[in-house]
Amino acid sequence: MSKRSDIIDGKYAATSRDGLIYTEVLGWVDLGHSRGEDIRDLLRLIAKGESSGKEFYDVRYAQGMTSPFRLIRSGKVMTWRIRRGRPHWEQKSIALAMMMSMARKFEAFQGSFPNNLVTDSGFSGEDLVSDLLGFYRVVSIQNPFPQLRPVSKEEALKRWDHYGKIGSWKNETFQPLLFPDPEKNPHARPHKGLLPPFMRTVVPYNDFLAGNVILPQHDGTFVILGASNGRMGL
Repeated sequence: MSKRSDIIDGKYAATSRDGLIYTEVLGWVDLGHSRGEDIRDLLRLIAKGESSGKEFYDVRYAQGMTSPFRLIRSGKVMTWRIRRGRPHWEQKSIALAMMMSMARKFEAFQGSFPNNLVTDSGFSGEDLVSDLLGFYRVVSIQNPFPQLRPVSKEEALKRWDHYGKIGSWKNETFQPLLFPDPEKNPHARPHKGLLPPFMRTVVPYNDFLAGNVILPQHDGTFVILGASNGRMGL
């Protein structure tokens, strides 16, 4: 759940592990979501499966959230079965499809009762695009921020104070949600933008009839007592 106090100056985006920035290209970006550590782990699991010698291998992926005081961690988890022999480009495509599928399920989980009583993060305007940025920071450009044109903390706060908290603006797509400068456009409304070219180079895997990727019949929900932070739930 992003807060006004999370906002930092955009010039620190490349070196900060956490914080909230505003960019002219992607809108609000949650730097914690955009680290891509879950994608790095996911690709590592796929590479491990490819070297296993098995005809099929299982890859487990999760996203979770931690309650106040870190007493409980809960979230969604799924396992995909993959036929060994996927080329590197297809491994990235599968990882992207897993992330996009799980991110939507997790955001819906956050927005459902009783989680929506304690957080407004379900499909918060910055979440999905930040997840997608995390993917491309791993597979493409580690520091894409010069292309994304982050603004100063002062300019970001101006948008927050004019439009309200980002959790009030929902975005169920991976497209950017842009908030025009209220001084230049006082009557403007938030609108969808376009992803930059480097964030459109991988197509999420969708050839599930070929038998090379088998989806789970059921998605799982997990609850862990006394868990720590992190996007990967398990």
